[in-house]
Amino acid sequence: MKTKLFTLLALVAGYASWGQSQRTVFGNTVEKINPNNGLIKCVSTEYENYLQSQDASRNTTAFEQWIAPKVENIKNQLLSGKSTATVVTIPVVVHVIHNGDAVGSNENISDARVLSQITVLNQDFRRMLNTNGYNDNAVGADIEVEFCMAQRKPDGTATNGIDRVNLGTANWATESSVEGTLKPNTIWDPTQYFNIWVCAFSTSASAELGGVLGYAQFPYGSGLSGLSGVTNTANTDGVIIDYRCFGTSEIAPGTYFTDYDLGRTATHEIGHCFGLRHIWGDNTSCTVNATDSAKDYCPDTPAAANENYDCAATYDSCPSATGNDMTENYMDYTNDSCMNTFTLNQKARILAVIQNSPRRSTLPTSLACQAPLSRSEFGVLDNLKLYPNPATDKVIINISEGTDLPDAYQVFNALGQKIAEGQVASSADLTLSTENWESGVYFVKVIKQDSFKTLQLLKK
Repeated sequence: MKTKLFTLLALVAGYASWGQSQRTVFGNTVEKINPNNGLIKCVSTEYENYLQSQDASRNTTAFEQWIAPKVENIKNQLLSGKSTATVVTIPVVVHVIHNGDAVGSNENISDARVLSQITVLNQDFRRMLNTNGYNDNAVGADIEVEFCMAQRKPDGTATNGIDRVNLGTANWATESSVEGTLKPNTIWDPTQYFNIWVCAFSTSASAELGGVLGYAQFPYGSGLSGLSGVTNTANTDGVIIDYRCFGTSEIAPGTYFTDYDLGRTATHEIGHCFGLRHIWGDNTSCTVNATDSAKDYCPDTPAAANENYDCAATYDSCPSATGNDMTENYMDYTNDSCMNTFTLNQKARILAVIQNSPRRSTLPTSLACQAPLSRSEFGVLDNLKLYPNPATDKVIINISEGTDLPDAYQVFNALGQKIAEGQVASSADLTLSTENWESGVYFVKVIKQDSFKTLQLLKK
């Protein structure tokens, strides 16, 4: 029998006592609170609603219209057996946010626990035989997506993919502190790294994020109008998860929330990052049409009117529609031991997002999981800086005196779109005009041989 180590009973009892009171997160009322323990599994929908309120161009309808034909094309290829897709590898950096605790203590979780979570992700996304991620469902799918820990930092130096950051805070209680401080001050270039943050959310009943397990940033559609506002999301892109539901107790024993100790919170949230919605479509309607537009856009997940919190019985919240609730699906709210299924339709949606969506489409070609720079390349990129930063009308790629010139540069906007590039033949080529750039966040990628360093730039 597997070993489980849980948080103090008093803590769980405390959550349960206030869990059913009305909660507001990101300005939206939280409707889905676990009635058994008061925990909030996911606030990705509330977060997306907030982002849309800040940026009118970030529109669900526009995104679905943009992604639908791409999903359909991939779905047809998969069903016909003509798909030429190969396994996609996503480079990951895990930012462990702590307040000075020793490694392996409290929120400063051990390396083994971080790596146990990556193991779970690969088992789940690959439908791996003889693991908890395997299923024999007729519509169950091997997503053909794998995750690797980064081997090089944005500056080209070596890393194990675990970025430990002491931000001097025991827990994170407010949305503004997470979105305005934690993420922007620690994020690695989201066009090259998939960012996962692990922290301790507050346990206070009055805290905005009290009792939240995690949330994710949904993808964005390429070519949609309007960049103002969108630029802000580049600094916050990824998933953030409470350490008490990160990793698996089967590999790395420790303190976990009851029923959330097998790593499926991360699987769920990363599903959101790659375009999946909750299986009930975040609405109570049982009506679906040919494109499933009233639900989760995946017709092979049976219609559901609400979430489920366990697999103790067969549930059918939409008896008028075919099929029982797919409680085993990673995008329901069931406990970790229940979950083991992504479907073929969900696979098509994930692959469409990875192939086309900004900051997703560049991840498979990232060099982040390759060995770090050689010494000669490192010397060129070692003390690289951008000046001035923030920039107004120009920015200079500043290299150390006496070092060789880099070979080239590329500039990406917050959507991951390349807006400028050039070869470096002389020092004059290191001055870039920014006059015609819109205000916002940019990423300047400086290249030397087969290596690069990416620096963040703010344009006033």
